[in-house]
Amino acid sequence: MSETRLVVGPFNRVEGDLEVHLELSEGAVASARVNAPLYRGFERMLEGKDPRDALTITPRICGICSISQSVAAAFALGEAIGLRPAPQGALVAALIHAVENAADHLTHFNLFFMPDFCRPAYEGRPWAAQAVARFAPGAGGAARAAVEARAELMHILGMLAGKWPHTLAVQPGGVTRAPGPREVVRIGAHLRAFRRYLETVVFGAPLEAFVALETAEAAAAWGAGDAGVFFEIAADLGLADLGRGAGRYLSFGAYPLEEGHVFASGLWEGGAREFDASAISEDLSHAWMLGPARHPFEGETRPDEEMRAAAYSWCKAPRLGGAPVEVGALARQVVDGHPLARALVAGAGGGVMARVAARLLELARLQIEMERIVARLEPSARFMLRGGGVPEAGRGAGLVEAARGALGHWLRIERGKIASYQIIAPTTWNFSPRDARGGPGPLEAALVGVSVAPGEAVPVAVQHVVRSFDPCMVCTVH
Repeated sequence: MSETRLVVGPFNRVEGDLEVHLELSEGAVASARVNAPLYRGFERMLEGKDPRDALTITPRICGICSISQSVAAAFALGEAIGLRPAPQGALVAALIHAVENAADHLTHFNLFFMPDFCRPAYEGRPWAAQAVARFAPGAGGAARAAVEARAELMHILGMLAGKWPHTLAVQPGGVTRAPGPREVVRIGAHLRAFRRYLETVVFGAPLEAFVALETAEAAAAWGAGDAGVFFEIAADLGLADLGRGAGRYLSFGAYPLEEGHVFASGLWEGGAREFDASAISEDLSHAWMLGPARHPFEGETRPDEEMRAAAYSWCKAPRLGGAPVEVGALARQVVDGHPLARALVAGAGGGVMARVAARLLELARLQIEMERIVARLEPSARFMLRGGGVPEAGRGAGLVEAARGALGHWLRIERGKIASYQIIAPTTWNFSPRDARGGPGPLEAALVGVSVAPGEAVPVAVQHVVRSFDPCMVCTVH
């Protein structure tokens, strides 16, 4: 039996640093270890600060999902001080958060994921010429169109968030900017332009038709727009079976409004059920961190300066009830009960095609939901409620959904200052190392069995699996 080792990384078109250590056997991955090699220390920076400083500091963890961090911080602080946002403020916060996530999905599909199919390894495939024409870096028509459409959509953030990234518009009691009647009209115009782009370029048909898909076979037969190009490639390369997950999906729930979340919260494990946030723990057995496995409210961030040999990543290993979970758009849509998403994970769990298809599905659904939110805006209403100030002691959790999945902030206040601030980002869940029982993280498990051709220094199939999770490594380690 032939065995060898391969280190893949650093990856291009990935936010931050990433290494993947592979053990190969008979031309396939036998085991994988994922390393987040950059320690950042945001959790330590926050200790001793005024709790309100988290609203300024945490969005700077990342320039891609900045609003997700801002919303999580506002929710954590709001729970600690006993303040919920005004209903109209919750609508605006949900809108600007949805804009950021939609822009993220668009960027991932056009600039991060699809360019891999323009590689010389795929020359001669029936779709190769079309893939190059649409997605070749710096030359493909899809990339140019996506950047223009993204800019159009992001004008909404200029009006409601003041700036992007690192806005301070989202506060525990709502938002700082109340849109006037003219701004509501302008927001509607930007959304109509974005819908035209989606229906003309990405889906090649009305969004409602794509959202109505219920089976993997119907998705594979879509055939229109750039989504159709993706499904043709996926069918030809067998991306449905590549990088399958374990079928355990978690969503904290996306865009909480007065009547509930737009996309439901819960755990899917062959069936839907509620999840217990108290069952979350962070295992440190294979991370360069010191301390026992604890819930984030009791957690700490103490780097292991000796970098013990048993560890191999700065990333902690979050677990729910002692087991890993996959998070992301696929998890959100599965938990929310969309028929297509559940069809894509039926059996052994979803693979590369399911993860990317779920982002396309969510992009279409987000546009429809953003239109509904704008229709509910009332410029004369209150968009901000005021609280009684920071307590001497308290704690709160901010559980939200970034584009890449479940994001949690856990704040503990003592003597009016931040005593502890712990963050679990989506990539922390998906790219976690092994736990004390030897259980691999979601990406590590998904890479097992992936084929590696002789002489491949950077295996293309491995890259497809990694990118299907859309890692944001700078959010992973704090």
